[in-house]
Amino acid sequence: MIRTAFFLILLLLTLPATAQKAVQHSPSITLVIPQSAHARIAFGVEKLKQALTKAGYQVSVASRMPTKGGQQIIIGQWSDSGVNQVAAAYSLSEAKETGKESFTIRKEAQKPLLIAGADASGTLYGCLELADRVAETGKLPETINISDKPEMVLRGTCVGVQKPTYLPGRTVYEYPYTPETFPWLYDKALWIRYLDMLVENRYNSLYLWNGHPFASLVRLNEYPYAVEVDDATFKKNEDMFRFLTEEADKRGIWVIQMFYNIIVSKPFAEHHHIKTQDRNRPITPLIADYTQKSIAAFVQKYPNAGLLITLGEAMEGVGQDDVDWFTKTIIPGVKDGLKALGQTTEPPIVLRAHDTDAPRVMKAALPLYKNLYTMAKYNGEALTTYTPRGKWADLHRTLSNIGTVHVENVHILANLEPFRYGSADFIQKSVQAMHTVYGANGLHLYPEASYWDWPYTADKTSPRQLQLDRDWLWYKTWARYAWKANRNRSDEITYWGNQLAAQYGLSPEKGKDVLEAYEQAGEIEPKLLRRYGITDGNRQTLTLGMLMTQLINPFRYGLFTLMYESEAPEGEMIIDYAEKDWKHEKHIGETPVQIADEVIEHGKKAVAAIDKASDAVTKGKVEFNRLKNDMYCQNALANFYAQKARAAIAVLRYKYSNDIHDLEKAVPLLESSVKHFTDLTNLTRDTYLYANSMQTQQRKIPMRGVDGTYKTWEEMLPVYQKELSRFKHVIDSLKSTPATAARKPVILKPATVTIQRPTADLYAIKKGQRAFADTSLTISDVTPELTQLKGLKLAKSKQQSERTSLTFTASQPVKLLVGFFNEKNPNYLPVPELETDASANDYGQSDIKISNAILIDGLPPVNVHTYSFKAGQHTLNLGKGACLLLGFMDGDQEIPVFDAGLAGNKKNIDWLFE
Repeated sequence: MIRTAFFLILLLLTLPATAQKAVQHSPSITLVIPQSAHARIAFGVEKLKQALTKAGYQVSVASRMPTKGGQQIIIGQWSDSGVNQVAAAYSLSEAKETGKESFTIRKEAQKPLLIAGADASGTLYGCLELADRVAETGKLPETINISDKPEMVLRGTCVGVQKPTYLPGRTVYEYPYTPETFPWLYDKALWIRYLDMLVENRYNSLYLWNGHPFASLVRLNEYPYAVEVDDATFKKNEDMFRFLTEEADKRGIWVIQMFYNIIVSKPFAEHHHIKTQDRNRPITPLIADYTQKSIAAFVQKYPNAGLLITLGEAMEGVGQDDVDWFTKTIIPGVKDGLKALGQTTEPPIVLRAHDTDAPRVMKAALPLYKNLYTMAKYNGEALTTYTPRGKWADLHRTLSNIGTVHVENVHILANLEPFRYGSADFIQKSVQAMHTVYGANGLHLYPEASYWDWPYTADKTSPRQLQLDRDWLWYKTWARYAWKANRNRSDEITYWGNQLAAQYGLSPEKGKDVLEAYEQAGEIEPKLLRRYGITDGNRQTLTLGMLMTQLINPFRYGLFTLMYESEAPEGEMIIDYAEKDWKHEKHIGETPVQIADEVIEHGKKAVAAIDKASDAVTKGKVEFNRLKNDMYCQNALANFYAQKARAAIAVLRYKYSNDIHDLEKAVPLLESSVKHFTDLTNLTRDTYLYANSMQTQQRKIPMRGVDGTYKTWEEMLPVYQKELSRFKHVIDSLKSTPATAARKPVILKPATVTIQRPTADLYAIKKGQRAFADTSLTISDVTPELTQLKGLKLAKSKQQSERTSLTFTASQPVKLLVGFFNEKNPNYLPVPELETDASANDYGQSDIKISNAILIDGLPPVNVHTYSFKAGQHTLNLGKGACLLLGFMDGDQEIPVFDAGLAGNKKNIDWLFE
């Protein structure tokens, strides 16, 4: 006991000395900040304090300079007196260093360290920059002299408050904010993680996408029945939105609520016996008043939030209605909200240039409201090129030249999902193009994959993997170049190699191997889509492949030519290449064969690079193996497309040669393509839940994705196997019976309906018949399939000045045949196009059924689409522009899909595969 007491006394006597020694080895630092510092500065100071404490410093925070002892870090804005005093010692002034979100960090011997920001965000970023350096080196720098600021004014990401499928009884974009539908929306810990990721990457904006959020967030005295959620959920939504905006503001992040037009809440629609959305209905005083009051209430309730407006898509785009809706409903709604607040500072409004004449709208709006931004898609709903050109580039430049900030929207990425993407080279060049080609100065970034399934990835894991974890590289890369685009390429290879080395416990050289894999694979999907694809929109899932008919006859599937004209280098489609090859004409630009060779090489190099790093991985092995599998998947995808494209070229040659040997040359190529798709199926069967996160009827290519079908490679493989089998069978048949019989027309059976309006004469769809009531234009040729139908003879001039509307009653399921003139012209009704109109397939109308089916003297050829209806009374609202209502047919009869060839087109060969 004596010995124990002795040691206890000795320990007590030595503790103060030990503690004193620890203090001597833990330098003290005082962070000096202004009294009543902005929340962003306080947040940045806390992050810096944490980094310093972890590095072994004793840190205190004060609002004035200590009189003695320890080092000081003076933190604040240039306008703060303490900052000015230290800045004077360094001969610094705000005039030299200022700029929005800019900061300066300065330290010399015997002087305090200074962090000075042009604004609260700049000061925050200065604190974060110093914290990063302390974390990297383990200590404060003895001297430092840097000034920095972002190049892009807005740098933001988006979260879709939407789902892969429709909610019962609702349609596209209609998702009320509820815990049942979006449990993650109320997960504050998840939001903190996400917001921390944003600020770490210096993002300053967060967009929430939803069709009609107002009925989940505000109540209107005039329309109390419009609210879509119960009282308890409404309170949760209020709490969630306030929490989110407050936490975001601490991090210098502006929350922006997006909404579509014109959509009303479901209970509002039911109360007034109208549809929640109808693209072709006119603006009505009721809907305008409801929308204006909804916006006013939102601005009054959440004054720190911004608004992002999509004028087109849910209302008729590109017209006076857009101008009127923006200037007479939306802007007045914002002003009403400000007036109720007693404020004059305008919250920012972002006008999305989607399916609208944005320059025209901005011209009308700027005299009324100054704090406006514009936004447009960078490469449509995909990532295809860093050399944008053509009409789309002209639009971006026009918007950039207005004088407000133009934001580039990296949107949906339908060609990349579900695989991981991290090509720093491709992304850097894309951001450079945003500046140099488009003249833009803002970034709006979608999730790399699974936008509709936020917050989860498509990976087949338990529990589900978060996009926040998997796609860290995606967010980090775009953010780095949004801050500064022109960085030295060699330095960037080293930087990203080190980042990946740290992620997977690799040497720097092995980290570069992983980067090489990312960058090789990162060329595959962009090149495939821009040279073989149908559309840059999410109606096509590139990674599920394409049918042979889609490669040899893309116009049948609603080819979106803007992708080839603007979102790809100059080059040729497969059909162009085959024709030039047959005619021995010179090829132009990027060719399908060139791309086939290149993507095979990219895939080979991606696999080799990831294999090279594989054995050295010491961290995150499970995730690394998923990344490795992705490289193998993309290699198989590249080979599938390359071989199928070559087969398509051989098949198209037969179109001109009539030589069966050309078809025989395609067989081994198509067999190889199916083999590679089989490999892809095996690689994805146990690793992915789906290829595409949008699983609705909008998805059309390669197969229509109704009720979540055709979303996996396993579902698509039998389709390609059947395609190959059919092709071989047809070749055998051609060998035995070379002179094939002409296709026998399938005469469409007319159906009887009662038309309530408009009042119109009927006419037979035959040669010599007048097609319009107010012109002498007659049908000069028509495909036999249509000759039993009776069309409605409408006035062409009235169709061009007013929307065409048809109300009818059917006692059985019917299809209405509508003829669209094959020319983009304001005088003609626009073709149903899912790229701009999410409702363009509500009646199954988006695909051409019979191409070049009717010729009318002096007008473009007519393509036939069908609108399907159940028995009952219906009203169909079409937009402005001339079209042909060709009559009703039996809804149960299948309409053949083909090119009638009346416009002089070469023979159709789709029958080889179906």
